[in-house]
Amino acid sequence: MHDAKAFFEQNTHIDALEAFIVDINGALRGKKIPRAGADDLFKSGVRMPLSTFAFDIFGQVVMSAGMISETGDNDGVCRPAANTLKPAPWLERPTAQVIMSMFDSRGKACFADPRQTLQNVLNLFAKKGWTPVVAVELEFYIIDGGLDERGNPQPPRYPRTGKRVRDTQALSIAEVEEFEKLLADMGDACKAQDIPADATISENGPGQYEINLLHHSDALLAADQALMMKRAVRGVARRHGMDATFMAKPYGNLSGSGMHVHFSILDKKGNNIFAGKDRKGTPALRHAIAGLMQSMPDFTAIFAPNYNSYRRFAPNSHAPTTVSWGYDNRMAAIRVPESGIAATRIEHRVGGADANPYLILAAILAGAYDGLTRQLDPGKPFSGDVYSSKAKRLPDTWQDSLAAFEKSKVVAKYFGANFKNMYLACKRQEKQHIEAQVSSLEYDAYLREV
Repeated sequence: MHDAKAFFEQNTHIDALEAFIVDINGALRGKKIPRAGADDLFKSGVRMPLSTFAFDIFGQVVMSAGMISETGDNDGVCRPAANTLKPAPWLERPTAQVIMSMFDSRGKACFADPRQTLQNVLNLFAKKGWTPVVAVELEFYIIDGGLDERGNPQPPRYPRTGKRVRDTQALSIAEVEEFEKLLADMGDACKAQDIPADATISENGPGQYEINLLHHSDALLAADQALMMKRAVRGVARRHGMDATFMAKPYGNLSGSGMHVHFSILDKKGNNIFAGKDRKGTPALRHAIAGLMQSMPDFTAIFAPNYNSYRRFAPNSHAPTTVSWGYDNRMAAIRVPESGIAATRIEHRVGGADANPYLILAAILAGAYDGLTRQLDPGKPFSGDVYSSKAKRLPDTWQDSLAAFEKSKVVAKYFGANFKNMYLACKRQEKQHIEAQVSSLEYDAYLREV
């Protein structure tokens, strides 16, 4: 409450507060309240149905999730999370935002809350005296504010010439300069929210960019900041008459967007347990990699949570398709980047930009923890073209990944059986709804020709 009081004293112009939880899809669900009601929220929290987490991506409640008729659809208490009360400078009305976590009437953390899922995994690390240090890289597309004549997204126009972006200019400084004002405003919004944004990079698709967040020893806050950054990017883009999407594959024939996670682990003395005498690292590095590889198929439904996610897994696309690891090999799912020995770390490259940041970090850290505590071995690293290797394939369909998630003992162990069942129910309802729709492509192909 003290932090909130200081915040509002320093930001007297703010007259509204958006308070929200984050559901399993990464969607924000909550309330917008006047400034006068903020004191009560920070003192007592705000009540919302526990079933708020049990929605599919379309915002439809999932009755089979076990959180509605079985419980009487009772309320939980949402309480503001530390260090997440920030201004939202892209909104017309002077507004602040705060992320919340949900608890039941007895004060117990709600099992369905993705923030709590990540916290549960972090608690395991804390018991060992370990601290994960995490950095998130997020790719996204800037798109035109309007759709094309078929209702599809299209690249934006260059602000200077009005010409539509058509070319792919990876790592192009000129491309970054063309959208300098937009990207600068995104950087300013991140700064206003204390999001440690580092580099902005032009990526492999027209209008595609990547923003790197600096490493953080508070993995829960790192996930909060990734979520806030996604919201800031969208909000600023709309202020410029454009939009931004973190959809995994918005254009079928162009590069997809990923969420790459770099991490290391510190011991009680602050030493990186992955850093050895040379770039090959320590046995702990190998154990963590082995745990990530063994759990990767089980958690693919987290890394690739949507129907569209699986379009990103294509050979020779820089998106991984195999359960593999290697030193400085971007074709592999797990990469140990070239770095100074003290900075030895793992890069996990499977997740899409459409994934929930809390769940993706929880899945990665759970896999690493499992490998460390069981002292698993990852086998030999892969080099060169991993796509054509004999490495085990990742689940490449939504149906297969959900089946692996359902059968997984590691998911039940680290996420809990209740969360697993709820997640499956929500995603299967979403899958059923999508598969019931007849696409415009089907009409083009079949309506008059068969």
